[in-house]
Amino acid sequence: MDSSIWNIILDYINIVFFLFAIVLFTLFTLMGYFSTRNYIHYLKKNSFVDLSRLIASPLAPSITIIAPAYNEGLTIVDNVRSLLGLKYVNYEVMVVNDGSKDDTLQKLIDVYDLEKIESEIDPNWKSKPIRGIYKSKHTSFSKLTVIDKENGGKSDALNTGMALSQNQYVGCIDVDCLLMPDALLHVVKSFYQRSNKRVIAVGGVIRVANSCIIDQGELKEVRLPTNWMARFQLLEYTRSFILGRMAWGRIDSLLIISGAFGFFDREIAMAVGGYDTNTVGEDMEIIFKMRRFMHDHREPYTIEYIPDSLCWTEVPEDLNILINQRDRWARGNLETLNKHKDMFFNSKYGRLGLISYPYWFFYEWLAPLLEFFGLITIIIFWYLGIINWKFFLSITLALYLYSVMFSFYAIFWDVYSYNEYTKTKDILLLMFCAIIEPIIFHPIVVWAAVRGNYKKLFKIKSGWGSQVRKGFAKAT
Repeated sequence: MDSSIWNIILDYINIVFFLFAIVLFTLFTLMGYFSTRNYIHYLKKNSFVDLSRLIASPLAPSITIIAPAYNEGLTIVDNVRSLLGLKYVNYEVMVVNDGSKDDTLQKLIDVYDLEKIESEIDPNWKSKPIRGIYKSKHTSFSKLTVIDKENGGKSDALNTGMALSQNQYVGCIDVDCLLMPDALLHVVKSFYQRSNKRVIAVGGVIRVANSCIIDQGELKEVRLPTNWMARFQLLEYTRSFILGRMAWGRIDSLLIISGAFGFFDREIAMAVGGYDTNTVGEDMEIIFKMRRFMHDHREPYTIEYIPDSLCWTEVPEDLNILINQRDRWARGNLETLNKHKDMFFNSKYGRLGLISYPYWFFYEWLAPLLEFFGLITIIIFWYLGIINWKFFLSITLALYLYSVMFSFYAIFWDVYSYNEYTKTKDILLLMFCAIIEPIIFHPIVVWAAVRGNYKKLFKIKSGWGSQVRKGFAKAT
């Protein structure tokens, strides 16, 4: 090929890389700015709020916490105990045993003295068959309801709980999560603090519980994970929840609420058909549907986001389990984006169509693919001896330093606002993770995303994958 043509191709690729870097710098700078503004606003607004008044108020709205359980025998008792100990009066805990093959149901029956109750179940109900509904013989556990059904997946279990609930709001959580005692007080406050808009959903920060001391369903001591894979995820969660979602909440454009901690206006959730059982990205897909529903009906609405540390969960420490998880997330992203592709740059949906959807398309979905194929391109150019090393190293160094700086900012802002990790050693370890993450952990995430997209695009059948839990560390 003529050298002049090679030069044109290389110049074009250099321009693309340069513009990509500029766009990333701009987006993440704006993200840091908006998240900071939102945090300051939230802290000031809530500095004088007395949540204790909601605890025993007869006007407090009713909430059902739905917790799907599949083979959770290792932690189910402590998790349910923590849910029954929440500081709120008008709520129920609905554990949906989704056809567990271990002793999940039997442990619940034994510890909480459950008995099967007679209940009319709609024979036309669109879910896997319900085998039984259980309540405790003791009034101290009157808030607990256990639904035993055939296995149908998390979405099917959540839809079952949503349909059987009679309460105004439903909270959809992972049963392995530990909620703080005042979690429902913050949720109710978020649903009722708006007067001109209907709050259709409330989400919050997910904290990493690995290595923390948890006993009898109570968080005794916050500790930095001892496993390096969990440490990287802690940094990632801090950056994503503390900065990313707070920024999107600032401009009222959140497109996802974590499946580990999400509360919904039951009427709207049921109106859109609940969770989609044909996707592995159900937590993102239901938000798309609810937002579209409100836009189509021209009703003023919003989604609230809580930065307080209300939910703690165990993250994967095994590499294969982590890759399977991120593989599934990538497939879920692609499924949801494809299903709602008519929102892409559609002014009918306002900021959702013009900002949120394009960001999710170009950054959350396309960026990992660009990184992967960009690396392949660099290897090919290196082999052909045509790579511009000065330009390549300059752009790579700039992106690396900016990513480290952004992670540092997330760590420092988290320390300033909530200070969960008080030891200097822990903060320094997190900063060290930020330095090596782009080299060690990020390539794993990119590879998992590429694998997930490959499976989806070429229709390779793959489900949820498994999550093997170690269980929470106990106090001694």
